[in-house]
Amino acid sequence: MIKHFKQVTFLVIFIGLVLTSCRKEYRLFVGGFTEKDGENGMSVFSFNGRSGDLKLISESDVGPSPSYFCFSEKNKMFYVLNEVMEFKGQFGGGLSTYKYDGTNNRFEKQNEMLIPYAGPCFISMSPDSGYLFIANYPNGSVAVVRLDNNGIPETISDTILYNKEEPDASHAHMILSDPAGKHIYVTDLGLDRVVVYDFDKNEGTLSQVENGITDFPRGSGPRHFVFSRDGSMLYVINELGSYISVFNTDDKQGLTLVQELPTVRGDFIRDSYCADIHLSKDGKFLYGSNRGENTIVTFNVGSDGLLSLAGHTSCGGNWPRNFVIDPSGQFMLVGNQKSDSVSVFRIDRETGIPSKTVASAGVKMPACLKFFNHNYVPSE
Repeated sequence: MIKHFKQVTFLVIFIGLVLTSCRKEYRLFVGGFTEKDGENGMSVFSFNGRSGDLKLISESDVGPSPSYFCFSEKNKMFYVLNEVMEFKGQFGGGLSTYKYDGTNNRFEKQNEMLIPYAGPCFISMSPDSGYLFIANYPNGSVAVVRLDNNGIPETISDTILYNKEEPDASHAHMILSDPAGKHIYVTDLGLDRVVVYDFDKNEGTLSQVENGITDFPRGSGPRHFVFSRDGSMLYVINELGSYISVFNTDDKQGLTLVQELPTVRGDFIRDSYCADIHLSKDGKFLYGSNRGENTIVTFNVGSDGLLSLAGHTSCGGNWPRNFVIDPSGQFMLVGNQKSDSVSVFRIDRETGIPSKTVASAGVKMPACLKFFNHNYVPSE
């Protein structure tokens, strides 16, 4: 009798856990471009990690054109870039800081800051979560923002303007630390190069390392990049050249080019512009987005870190600017900027290819998709 009772109890608990897991959802945050003041540029969705379904929860005004953002787990803050040329009546871009209340799905503004040189397009955290790194596209510059003890932006501790003689020649597009936190990497789409820095966390300043500039062929347009998990490989996607550059990383030798592969099909003859790049959760596959061909390209990643083509998938819309892989690694979500949509694909476990569209949602000009707090939250 006792044994039977224990078996029934275990079965009830197991069924309860299964049913609960089926009802749990992730939160997806989508930022995009706006066209007028007061427009809602940030959308929050519940994402079903089992079916891939999306449900809009809220839309919020977090300032003009929140085209890129990051989140600090330590500070529990959203740091939102406002990709504009004038912010609050002054020449420059915007950095808006928010706390997010998941109970009522509201963003609570904490701070605003003017970013020099305008047009900020990428933001990331320093390894110690004490600073923000920002890349500004139009005039080609980067900025370092010091945070106070509460995670609020306090001062701009460093700025670098890349080409003062020809201010429109440089287009910094991404700035990010390597996985070990040793160096800070910057891609310059306009000057066709990657620049590597040391970072002084006491002063909040960047200093170029020896052999710190890697030049690309003219017209390549290095845009975004991703490191292998151990940081030994760097994969750079080139917007204008539509190809991926693969590098070995080494402190003494700098970056060593080991491979280049096109991202578009061989018979594609129209214009296409690469945008985003990510590795799969297990590191076995590399993905890139092609704006123009309107595809996601998938590469196999060998044990040596080199790539081989696996296939191309239609992005499910027009102009795939940004995409993200969900926390479980089973789905890819693609933001199609010109068709105002997010498409959800189930990733084939064997081939790594996002082969089946399972859902879509309307979002005006999506530019940045991110999951934060990978714990499940109750579904609506």
